[in-house]
Amino acid sequence: MPGSSNLKLKLLYLMKILLEKTDAQNPLTISEIITELAVYGVSAERKSLYIDIETLREFGLDIETTRSKTTGYYIASRKFELPELKLLVDAVQSSRLITNKKSDDLIQKLSTLTSVAQAKQLKRQVFVSGRAKSFNEASYYSIDAVHNAINDGKKIEFRYFDYDVNKNKVFRKDSGWYKATPITMCWDEDKYYLVTYSAEHDELRNYRVDRMSDAKALDEDADSFDPVRFDVAAHIKLSFGMYSGKIIRAKLLFENSLINVVLDHFGKDVIMNPSKEGFIEVTADVPISPVFLGWMLQFGKRAAILGPDSLTSAMRVLITENAEIYGLEVTLNPLI
Repeated sequence: MPGSSNLKLKLLYLMKILLEKTDAQNPLTISEIITELAVYGVSAERKSLYIDIETLREFGLDIETTRSKTTGYYIASRKFELPELKLLVDAVQSSRLITNKKSDDLIQKLSTLTSVAQAKQLKRQVFVSGRAKSFNEASYYSIDAVHNAINDGKKIEFRYFDYDVNKNKVFRKDSGWYKATPITMCWDEDKYYLVTYSAEHDELRNYRVDRMSDAKALDEDADSFDPVRFDVAAHIKLSFGMYSGKIIRAKLLFENSLINVVLDHFGKDVIMNPSKEGFIEVTADVPISPVFLGWMLQFGKRAAILGPDSLTSAMRVLITENAEIYGLEVTLNPLI
């Protein structure tokens, strides 16, 4: 395309150059801007560029100047500042839900929101202990389908799978479809879950988003449910690891050093009272589930279940079964 034809686009190319090439540490002089415009087949005079820069300022671009031996122009502020983009990149890169390929794609898009020079700082490697990335590329699109269904008040349909020893997908229900009313999405232990209402079983159910496939919104209206009888917030709070179990009122013992952990898991409204020296007694609603019992076990002698008997019995069974696996004999005597 001849250079004269591109003159109509000069202002747009100038904005593109300033956004992509400049920041506070990397201003461009008028001579350098003329050179950059020439790459796009645009010839420009100094006087016209001064006018164009003022026009872009009036349009809303925050263009500042530096003055030393020469005058340089740069974009001083953007919708996302560099520290904000770094935070977003870290979140994308460390998320288990997003595959490595999708992480790279998203980070590349985030990099376009700043200058080329600053974008180099976004190529960060975030290491999170024990955090593996998802295998399921479709998770990204499942989330979109679910949100659309929730917003439109429709049911969703999807297939649900596990992995076998060869890391192959094995679909449940013989590759059959699940149909449900989506209620909300939530994070738990760095995993993304969909909470649904099943009218057939009259209960709330949880599904791992990264184990969903071919999710799509249906034209069928969502089922209504009683929000008083089905307290979604309470359901999420009580579903340790999103594996629901029978909810009971428990008495637990924790070393004082674990108070922060207790508050993180049960919230600031949890009932806590001083117990024997160096310990607190906690009263909370918990599920009788392996996930909760495993959570308690990680603290060793710094935490114990005081009651009820159904919960302490479940813990005894879990400990005994695990001891047998390793060929150990255990004698379970009350600790408290």
